[in-house]
Amino acid sequence: MLLSMTGFGEARHQSDNLSIAVELRAVNNRYLKITTRATEPYNLFEPEIERVLRKTIRRGTIQVHIRSERTAKAADFRLNTTALRSYLEQISQLGAEMRLDRTIINSLLPEAVHLPGVAPEPGLASFQAEEEWPILERVLEEAVGRFQKMRQDEGQHMAQELLALRDRIAGELEQIRRRIPEVASSYRDRLLERVRGLLTDTSIIVQAEDLMKEVAIFADRSDIAEETVRLDSHLNQFRDVVQQESDSPGRKLEFLVQEMGRETNTIGSKASDVTVSRHVVEIKAMLEKIRELIQNVE
Repeated sequence: MLLSMTGFGEARHQSDNLSIAVELRAVNNRYLKITTRATEPYNLFEPEIERVLRKTIRRGTIQVHIRSERTAKAADFRLNTTALRSYLEQISQLGAEMRLDRTIINSLLPEAVHLPGVAPEPGLASFQAEEEWPILERVLEEAVGRFQKMRQDEGQHMAQELLALRDRIAGELEQIRRRIPEVASSYRDRLLERVRGLLTDTSIIVQAEDLMKEVAIFADRSDIAEETVRLDSHLNQFRDVVQQESDSPGRKLEFLVQEMGRETNTIGSKASDVTVSRHVVEIKAMLEKIRELIQNVE
């Protein structure tokens, strides 16, 4: 089953004192790139978040957005008395060294509660990583599940379109195969007509053996049987990759499309036939559509 590299998934957790929202968004990328944006303190979980995502996602640029809100309890509002005591002692000591008036020193003391570390945010004070990571992990996995469902749905639609294009290429290839026996005879007729036209007013006689030798050389030079067999084999492999479970199907499909393009170009250059060239043009057009589609396959 194919997976689209683009997708969206979200999940939420709500309790009396904690709210967590997780959103996943993905766009195309040949490799896996994960970017996490989270409100404190969940940015500390970035390695664990990436580990969870790598279990199921192999390619794409994944943007993870995590928002959290917590309701502080009365016990969460606490001063860091150690930091406050240190600040007050330093202020008093500095005032004594500078021989400042005691009134000035006393006026500075209330400002000490605004200094860094004295009155930490109540939410951060109540954060317990070992208790909250399981909650965040559960929400993240739920978002990943919805994200994967969306990618599977899009992948199924892409698979249907890819197989339809593959079948159209197979149809064009079958027309080329039917045309192969006629290429040499058509060349023979054109060659004979041209020679007769050139020798109309001359007494030169062209031997049938010479004419057939030239036709044989052309037939050998324009033989595309091997290329059509390889192209047919690539089409069958392409169908199998689309229909069956496999690792990194996107990369396999890219390789097969590249090989199919190479065989198609060879067929067009060797056949030297207008009818075959028309079918080659159609195959190239469909390969280009396939190439655009598989840019979005994981």
